[in-house]
Amino acid sequence: MLTVKLRRAPREDARAPLALPLPDAAAVPAALRAAAEAAGFTGAAGQAVLLPERAVILIGTGAARRALDWEEAGGAAAAAAGEARRFVIDARGLAPADAAALAAGACLRAWRFTRYRAEPQPGPRRLDLLVDDPEAVAPLWDRAAAGVRGCLLARDLAMEPGNALTTRAFAARLEALAEHGIAVDVLGRKRLAREGMGGLLAVGGGSENPPRLAVLRWRGSVAAAPVVFVGKGICFDTGGISIKGAAGMEAMKADMAGAAACVGAMLALALRRSPAPAIAVLALAENAVGAQSYRPGDVLRMGSGRTVEVIDTDAEGRLVLADALHYAQRFKPQAVLDLATLTGAIVTALGAHRAGLFGTDAGLLAQAQAAGEAVGERLWPMPIGARHREDLASAIADLKQCASGQRQPDACHAAAFLREFAGPAPWAHLDIAGVDDRAEATALGPRGPSGFGARLLDALVAMYFEH
Repeated sequence: MLTVKLRRAPREDARAPLALPLPDAAAVPAALRAAAEAAGFTGAAGQAVLLPERAVILIGTGAARRALDWEEAGGAAAAAAGEARRFVIDARGLAPADAAALAAGACLRAWRFTRYRAEPQPGPRRLDLLVDDPEAVAPLWDRAAAGVRGCLLARDLAMEPGNALTTRAFAARLEALAEHGIAVDVLGRKRLAREGMGGLLAVGGGSENPPRLAVLRWRGSVAAAPVVFVGKGICFDTGGISIKGAAGMEAMKADMAGAAACVGAMLALALRRSPAPAIAVLALAENAVGAQSYRPGDVLRMGSGRTVEVIDTDAEGRLVLADALHYAQRFKPQAVLDLATLTGAIVTALGAHRAGLFGTDAGLLAQAQAAGEAVGERLWPMPIGARHREDLASAIADLKQCASGQRQPDACHAAAFLREFAGPAPWAHLDIAGVDDRAEATALGPRGPSGFGARLLDALVAMYFEH
C-alpha cells in the first residue's frame, strides 16, 4: 500500500508529479490554461491530462459529490503518475473527507503484487497529500485507510498461487490477525468430522491439503448479536472427478476470493475499531482428484443432518458453503452474508459489471445494494423461485446439489440450495464470479484481483450495524 503523508505544502526539493483535481477547464491555474486547452482538458470525471513540461497532471473531477467520485479521481492520479515512485495530489481547498477519499482511491489504483518478482516493479510507492489542515484530515484518512487495507489484503490473498496458499497456509496467514484483536479458531479434519461436516470433508477429501473451517471473531464494543460473513475458500479448484478443461484453469487459484473478501472486511473492522460485533466463517478446501475424491452420485450427510445427492463435483462451492452457513447459526447472528465465486451462470447473466444478489430479507438486500453503490462494488438482485427449489428434488436424498442438463439457471439453483442451510436470520448471498477479477484496469485498481466484497461488507456494517 502507498505510504501516504499529509502535508500543508509541497517539499521544497519536490520533483514528483503534481496532480491537480479540477472540476472544469475554468478552474485550471492561469499559468497552465494554454497547455490545458491544447491538451483538450475539460475537467470531465475520469479525465487525466499529463503536462510533462510542467510535471503536472490535471485530473478531472466533474461535479464530484460522493466519496466514490473522489476515490476515482485519486485513482486516475495514481494511474497517470506512471512509473514515478512518489507523486503529489493537491487537495487544498477541498473538504477533509474528500481529501481522504482521493488518497484512498490512489492507494487502491496503485496496488501491485510483487512477492514473487525478482526485480522491483516500477510505479508509485509514496503519496504526498497536500491539505489545508492535516489534523482534520488524519482521522478521516485513518478510517478510509482501514477499508483500503482490507481490500488490498483480499487482493493479495487472491493473487497467491495455489501451491503457496494451501488450506494450511491460508489458516496460518489468518493467525496473524490476532495482533489486531481478531480471535482466530481453525477446525481441522477431526473437529470437522465431529461436527458432521460431510460437504466440506468430501470436497477436500481428494487433496493432500486437508480441509479447514476458519472462524474469525471481532467482538466489537456493544452488546449485540454479530453480523456473520461466510466465505467460500476453495484454494484451488480442478473440478474434482468432473474435471475442468485445461483452458483457464490457472485462474482457479482465486476460487477463494469470497473467503479473502471476508478476511479483508474483518481486518477493516478491526483497524477502525468498529463497535459492531462481527464473525467470519471460512470454508477452506482444495477440490482435487485423488483416491479419496467424492463422486457424482454420492450422497453426503451435511453438518445440518440433511443429505445431499452429488450431481457434479465441480459444483463444490455450494457444498462447503452449506456446512459453513449451518455452522454460522451457532452464533445467533442478526444477519448472515455469504460471498462466493460460485457459478458461471451469474457471469452469463451479469458479466463483469455486477455481482448477483440473492436472499431472504428485503431489508438486508437493500442495505447490501446501498453499501455496494457507496464503494463501487455493485450488486443486482436475482430471484430464488419456487421452481428453482423444486428442480433440486432428489430421488434418493433430501435434495440434489444442482440440476442436471443444459441451459439450467444454475446461479438461482445454487442460491435455492444455500437457502436450505442459511437458517432463520436475514440472509444474503453474493455470487461474485465475474467481478472478483478485472480483465482490464479501472480507476480503482489494475487488472487482476479486485478484492470485491471487502469494502462492501465494511461499508454495510458502518452504515447499518454500528448504531
